[in-house]
Amino acid sequence: LKATQKCDIIRAGIWKPRTRPGSFEGVGVKGLPWMQRVKEELEMPVTVEVATAKHVDLCLSFDIDILWIGARTTVNPFAVQEIADALKGVDIPVLIKNPINPDLSLWMGAFERMEKSGLKELGAIHRGFSNLGETYYRNRPQWQIAIEFTRLNPEIPMICDPSHICGRRDILQDVSQKAMDLDYDG
Repeated sequence: LKATQKCDIIRAGIWKPRTRPGSFEGVGVKGLPWMQRVKEELEMPVTVEVATAKHVDLCLSFDIDILWIGARTTVNPFAVQEIADALKGVDIPVLIKNPINPDLSLWMGAFERMEKSGLKELGAIHRGFSNLGETYYRNRPQWQIAIEFTRLNPEIPMICDPSHICGRRDILQDVSQKAMDLDYDG
C-alpha cells in the first residue's frame, strides 16, 4: 500500500497485549464475527493481531485475510515459533512488527521462522522502539534499524506505523513524510 493510495484494509485489535493486568486487552473472540461483518459490508480485507496458535486458529476459522504479529510477541521466539507452526501449510499474508527493543536480529529471526513454515507473503511494520526516558517520541524510530532491515531484505515490503512512533499528533506528518522519503511501501 503506497502512501499515495487510499486505505484498502481494515485493521482491528481483537486481542491487545498489555503490560498491566486490568488494562483493556481487547474484546477477544467475540470481535471476530464483527470483523467478518465489516469484511462483507465494506468488501475490504481485514487484519487482526495474533499472539498465540489459538489466535491463529480462530482467525483462520473466521476467514481473516491478513495476520500481524505485534511488537510484544516478536520479542519472544517461542511465541513466534508457535504462530509459525500454526501457519504451516496456510497461504495467508503475515505482517511482523519490529520488536519493542532495538534488536535487528530478533526482528529478522521472526521472518526466518515464518519463511521456514512456508509463508511467502510477509511484510514488515516499523513501529519504533521503546526507550526508557524518551520524551519526544512515544517509540523512538531509530530509522537506521529499519533501513538496515530493508537493505538485508529488499523483497519484504516495509510499512511505517507513525501512530506508534509518535504518540502525539503534532509530529505525525513529519514521521510519515520521513517514511515516504525512505521509500516505505506504506
